[in-house]
Amino acid sequence: MGSIPKLPLLLLTTVVLLLAAFTELSESNPVPELLSLQSRSSSGVIRLDDRSLAKFLTAVKTPRPYWVLVFFDAAKLHDKSELHLKELRKEFAVVASSFIENNQDPSSPSHAKLFFCDIEFQESQHSFAQFGVNSLPHIRLIGPTHGLKDSPQMDQGDFSRLAESMSEFIQSKTKLVVGPIHRPPMLSKNQIMFVTIAWLICMPFIAKKVYSGKTLLHDPRIWLAGSVFVYFFSVSGAMHNIIRNMPMFLVDREDPSKLIFFYQGSGMQLGTEGFTVGFLYTIVGLLLAFLTRVLVTVRSVKVQRIVMIIALFVSFFAVKKVIQLDNWKTGYGVHAFWPTSWN
Repeated sequence: MGSIPKLPLLLLTTVVLLLAAFTELSESNPVPELLSLQSRSSSGVIRLDDRSLAKFLTAVKTPRPYWVLVFFDAAKLHDKSELHLKELRKEFAVVASSFIENNQDPSSPSHAKLFFCDIEFQESQHSFAQFGVNSLPHIRLIGPTHGLKDSPQMDQGDFSRLAESMSEFIQSKTKLVVGPIHRPPMLSKNQIMFVTIAWLICMPFIAKKVYSGKTLLHDPRIWLAGSVFVYFFSVSGAMHNIIRNMPMFLVDREDPSKLIFFYQGSGMQLGTEGFTVGFLYTIVGLLLAFLTRVLVTVRSVKVQRIVMIIALFVSFFAVKKVIQLDNWKTGYGVHAFWPTSWN
């Protein structure tokens, strides 16, 4: 039996060693594969399962060269509006795409240092158990030296500002720069073009109606309803809710079957709180308008007095409830100060 030639044997040994070295290098640094998965995702969010979770987190030696932000999702719970899972998942994708866009330059210190991933409950129940997740919504940030269960969790109270609060959470924990949030436009170019053409077509008919005085803008009842709406909008804090994307209510973390409509604390106001206060203030405003514009035209003094007493009682009750809510939220009391001579 002839011996194997030395040159082919040396070449074979070299190839095997190179393959082994390449395999070890790829396993020890999974960043290129993560970047590849990220580029294949339309939003930049990587879908993880039990196998890929072990590959990119538990099987990688610490310290890992990257951070991972994980959004825990459950498709079967998307129909529960109180959880806001679909909305939060979209905001999570907005943060991911914004981070990638703002840190495309390889020279950026934040480039390839943070990866956005999601885990679906039906596909990866074991991963949920590894993290100890038992309620949704849930976001975890796994750092270079973190284990799964000791990784920091984003507080549910911070979900109110959606993408902005997620960005602040990332920057406070990782010191990485997320950059400005880039939201997709409300209307596409084709939709804007269609609306513009439709507006130009309708302009002559609208101008004719305005000139003849047969529009809703000439109806005093519309102006009355509009003024009441503006008053309610201003006193209910609706602009605050819109700017900060405040939810109407929250889910109780201790009992997910309960909803929180009034949040105790001066740093946050839910939408239900604002609408409640706005409704009470609107009642007082409408009663004041009724007393100064309608009641003064009634000739009967007795009727005027009775209506005045009822209006004062209702207004006092409404203002008292607003003050009680403010005391409960902030801990500060509002007291009346009488003249010194009355004491």
